[in-house]
Amino acid sequence: MNRFENITAIFFDLDGTLVDSVPDLTAALNVMLRQLGLPRREEAQVRTWVGNGMDNLIRRALVGEMDGSQADPALFARAKPLYKAAYADHISVYSALYPGAREGLAALCATRIPMACVTNKPAEFARPLLDKLGISEFFTTVVGGECTPNPKPAPDALHLCAERLGIAIAEGLMVGDSLNDVGAARNAGCPVVCVPYGYNHGYDIRDAQPDAVIDSIADLPALLMKPL
Repeated sequence: MNRFENITAIFFDLDGTLVDSVPDLTAALNVMLRQLGLPRREEAQVRTWVGNGMDNLIRRALVGEMDGSQADPALFARAKPLYKAAYADHISVYSALYPGAREGLAALCATRIPMACVTNKPAEFARPLLDKLGISEFFTTVVGGECTPNPKPAPDALHLCAERLGIAIAEGLMVGDSLNDVGAARNAGCPVVCVPYGYNHGYDIRDAQPDAVIDSIADLPALLMKPL
């Protein structure tokens, strides 16, 4: 018996799972910070800040630390449109697919299993990023951070994916890289597989106890067919 034998659709996280987008996120943040007269942030810092949506990323960049709650609301209001404009210009300048991502998606697509992209990134940025990286054709739907009242780790986005794909949530598989992805799957009631290389605020994703950890998305088709 395969623990994933009842899976009829797959929900993929984007940043940190399929694509390394931090170089472009960093570039956009530094354009915003320069316009505000604030110090630039290093890419290594930004890697630890990604994963909780655009607003939290901006707040963290403004204060220069993980706890962005102290960011001045008026400054944030000025910063957000600056960041959005800068990121629109940097969506896919330096971003790149992780090794095995395209191959894994293509192999899964060949099995005709429907796939959704579910991300805390706004869909207005997720869709063009998928297009520019040449993988948009693999996804039936894209659920961005603004598509539901509560972002991951709330289950809302996964339930919306299941609804759009016409499946029961228990038949969906979440594939991600972070505690938010594991939490969303657990809250929704579906299994979760993680990759170890993404953005999990510096922590080993294995500590979150996903149902499986794979080295590459290319390993996912074999995992789904592997008996216990």
